Amino acid sequence: MNAKPYIIGITGGSASGKTYFLHSLLSHFTADEVCLISQDNYYKKIDLVPKDENKVENFDLPESIDFEEFAQHIEDLKNGKVVLKKEYTFEKADAIAKTLEFKPAPIIVVEGIFVFHDPYISKLLDLKVFIDALEHIKIRRRIIRDNNERGYDLDSVLYRWENHVAPTYERFIKPTKQDADIIINNNKHFENGLKILTSFMRNLLSK
Repeated sequence: MNAKPYIIGITGGSASGKTYFLHSLLSHFTADEVCLISQDNYYKKIDLVPKDENKVENFDLPESIDFEEFAQHIEDLKNGKVVLKKEYTFEKADAIAKTLEFKPAPIIVVEGIFVFHDPYISKLLDLKVFIDALEHIKIRRRIIRDNNERGYDLDSVLYRWENHVAPTYERFIKPTKQDADIIINNNKHFENGLKILTSFMRNLLSK
């Protein structure tokens, strides 16, 4: 690959719909065209994740992320290197961590709630996209996701939302919205924003 890849950062609050948006976006491209690398696989080991006053792990703080490794792997992809990384399983007892392979591509999509917050990673981004949604919609999505994917009951989800997720959004994520080049509202649908970004990426690939 002769030219340096174009790096797109996609962020937004927890449960804003980033994952579904990304699935929809990537369905328009092949793995040879776009590589997705997600912050979710760069959490620190569970014993290094900060805990709140009730000894509950707070995955919604920047301190829970290994930004150094995350940034290094983005740099490696930018420089044409293949990256191998163990999938993060959130310490699920029955989960077997897969080895993920990230291959260089003309477009690299970097996803995660802190990708605009970390100054080094933020500087690597050529385009910044913020996925936005109303609070009550995000809470509903989070309840469904955390129950299905992480096995948290309703009380656990609401505890984390009130004590971890909401404060983090206000302190670390919402302020970065002003740095976004594109803001996509995802309260009901994101079709128009998806079309715009897909067309932009297709144009990049045609050059």
